[in-house]
This record gives sequence, C-alpha cells and structure tokens, in this order.
Amino acid sequence: MAEKRRPSPQTEIFEKGYDPQRSEGAAIPPVFRTSTFIFKTAAEGKRAFEIAYGLSPARPGESPALIYTRVNNPNAEILESRVTAWDGAESAALFSSGMGAIASTCLAYLKPGDTLVFSDPVYGGTEYLFRHVLPSFGVKTVSFPAGASPEAMEALVKGDPTVKVIYVESPANPTMLLSDIPACRAIADRHGSPSRRILVMVDNTFLGPLFHRPLPLGADIVLYSATKFFGGHSDAVAGLALASTALMGPIKVMRTILGSNSDPDTAWLIGRSLGTLQLRMEKQQEGALRVVQALAGHEKVRAVLYPGLPDMGARQVELWKRQCSGTGSLITFRLRQGGEAAAFRLLDAVRHMKLAVSLGGIETLIEHPSSMTHSDMTAAEKAQACITDDMIRLSVGLEDPEDLVDDLRQALAKV
Repeated sequence: MAEKRRPSPQTEIFEKGYDPQRSEGAAIPPVFRTSTFIFKTAAEGKRAFEIAYGLSPARPGESPALIYTRVNNPNAEILESRVTAWDGAESAALFSSGMGAIASTCLAYLKPGDTLVFSDPVYGGTEYLFRHVLPSFGVKTVSFPAGASPEAMEALVKGDPTVKVIYVESPANPTMLLSDIPACRAIADRHGSPSRRILVMVDNTFLGPLFHRPLPLGADIVLYSATKFFGGHSDAVAGLALASTALMGPIKVMRTILGSNSDPDTAWLIGRSLGTLQLRMEKQQEGALRVVQALAGHEKVRAVLYPGLPDMGARQVELWKRQCSGTGSLITFRLRQGGEAAAFRLLDAVRHMKLAVSLGGIETLIEHPSSMTHSDMTAAEKAQACITDDMIRLSVGLEDPEDLVDDLRQALAKV
C-alpha cells in the first residue's frame, strides 16, 4: 500500500486548529472579541494558570483552558496552529508586532551578563533594541557583518562562555545579504554545552515563510513581522515566533507577563490572509524579477541587491542555492551618483509606487533606508553595515509589473 501523502501547507492552513462544529458550524472562525473566559471547574482554572505561568508544562496532547485574552484567545490559537505549516514548527506564538516578538523572545532567553551576537545590518527597531536597550539591562551585544564567513562568526563566539544567542536576519534589511544558518548552528553546537545551549534565532520576514525555512537548516527559533506577508494587506500589525514546544514555553510566559500578545481582530485578519499568502508571494516574486531585470541594465543604477543575483557574489549565490527556494519580492538598489538628493528626487517622482516604510503588502512600497528605517544608526554604523545614502528599498506588490517598470524609468529620468 502506498504511503499516505501529507497535505501541503497550502491545504493545511485551511484545516488546522479549527472545528466548525464548535462554533455553530461557521465555515470560517468568528471573532472571539472577549477579554475573559469562564472555567468549567476550579481545578481546570488552576491547571490553566500552571501552564500559563510556566509552573508546569503542558502534557502531550493537553489543551489548556482559555484564561484571558492577554494570555490566550481562540483566534490567536487558531492562527498559531496554522502558521506552523510552512516552517514545520511544533509551536507558534502571536504578538502585537514583530518587535514584540523579537523583544519578548530575547528577554525570555537573555539575562544580565549574557551576550547576544548578531548579524549587521538588521531592521532598525531590532538594531536599536540590540545596541541600546539590551545593554542597558546588562546584556552585551556584539555584531558581525551579514554574510560573514563561518570563521569570522566563530571568532566572536569562541572562548566566550557568556554567549547565549546567535541572531541573524537573513536576508539582511536592507542589504539583502544572506547569512549561513547551518554554520551558525555548527558554531553554536561547538561552543555551547548541555547546560548552556547557544540558541540560533532567525528573522525570516523577507523570504519566509514560503521561500526560506530556517528550522530545518538548524535554527532554534524563527521570528517574523507578521504585518508583512502573513497579513499582507497593510491593515494589521503583528509578530510571530515559531520553535519547538519546549523552547516556546518561556517565550509564551514572557509574552503573558509583558502583555505583548495580539488582539482577536488582528488574529482574525491575518488568519483571513493565510489562504492567499502563497499565491501573493509567488505573484509578487514574478513582478520583482521583472523589476530587477529592468533595474539591472539601467545606466543610472550602480547596483541591484537581490537574492541569487550573480552580482551579489559567488558565496551569496551559493548560500541562496543551498538555503532558499525563491528570490522574493524585496529589492534594494543603489543610484550611480547623487547620494541622498538623487534618491529623494526619485522617491518624490514615482506615481504608482507608494512612498512608505513596511513591506510585503499587496501594494508596492518604496523607501530610503538611511534616512527612514535605519535613521537611528550613526554614520559609522551605517558605513560598517554598508547602508549608503544612494540606497533605495523596494517592496514589489501586485500591480502590473510593466507599470512598475515604467514608473521607475520615468522617475530615474528625473535623477
């Protein structure tokens, strides 16, 4: 007898985590807009709090009672069950924002005296957390260049017993450089111990969950701004953390205490968007490839930064082939001359594209990283991270690609 084929993620996200018969047969989950939940018995309430505060882990197959929407909510739990399909994770946690997910996860596993090693650059909010907030709580943070060799990464970890986390954003925002996740895993295993496991955390927002799966590559925890492709319509702000059930336990406890959980309406909106996530990401990637083609040959463009592109360098192409299954819809390009003034002229000239930060939505967004998303970085930090004033980041949406190409051409003509 042939082995039964497991349904694909595109099918699972319509089925996991929700029983219509428990909600009057509703085809899609209703919004559970309630602050608190009623226990059947006192013993049930006691057990729910034991799990929520990490006093006793949930047993295999145990489904704890709902307590309070800051702790758990049916809409959040349905979404958490479904988003694990692409990454192959055991568990997920929904947060009020991507930064809520990143900060709560870091605080769950770092204490004063610990060290976090991170790829540079990262998203501006993450960079501020690492360079300013965590050090104020006694956590040391050390950066290495995104895309660095395993030897360069290992030099920061070797001989330092305080390292607890290796954190990478891959591709990096906004330089699009990939980091070697299997190498991070090997370094963490070589220099950690059973009593001091070094965790590998990966921000997978740019290519995930469709074109990049860090968990099978060796990551412990995967993080997302779910505002982006998961939500994908620029109408909801949220974050996600995915990991094993054991690793997710302390993260959910920290979420409960910090109050960084999301709300039922946001969970419902993102759940509504899951059905089209694969279709959107694939179509947006098609459009991005056409835009890359047009930019790569333009006389006023110095460089196009895009995963898998030969101009990224042989090592980056090799990493992309080994770790990724697609190129995504995020493009960064540099103008040949004119710096910030030329970049601003282009940004002010576009017609179909929207001048705004964020990414992964159905509309095309364009922005200036140096003065916007990464404006908090010093000039030296930007130079070290290869963020330049002539750099523009583009998130391709679902408009006709030829219209986007025409828009860029007429804007470039004014530079």
